[in-house]
Amino acid sequence: MSSLIVIDQPPYGSWTGREALDMAFSLAAFDQSVSLLFTGAGVNWLRTYQDTQEIQQKSVERNLAAASVFGVEAIYADEAASRLYRLMPDNTMAGVTMIKDRAALLRQYPHVAFAG
Repeated sequence: MSSLIVIDQPPYGSWTGREALDMAFSLAAFDQSVSLLFTGAGVNWLRTYQDTQEIQQKSVERNLAAASVFGVEAIYADEAASRLYRLMPDNTMAGVTMIKDRAALLRQYPHVAFAG
């Protein structure tokens, strides 16, 4: 069964998104089909060259870049949220698929988990 984990929380300030990412990696490690959808402020996870020195946290960029190594099948970003947060092709991580119809994507997955 395929699962979709939806992350709508920003990458910093809360552990919710990191816990959702850990859940995705765990599912994938046990040969479960899993994909990620970033929407709302969550699209900021996908931003390249994150400078986290000021907040004294490690960047999530490396964790997310390892998603395919862990077996995550796809990473999606809500196109409208990406525009709102000024996430453009030149500052978005490689391998992200922009989607216009979030509801249609959600219907494709029998299991959907919302982080938050």
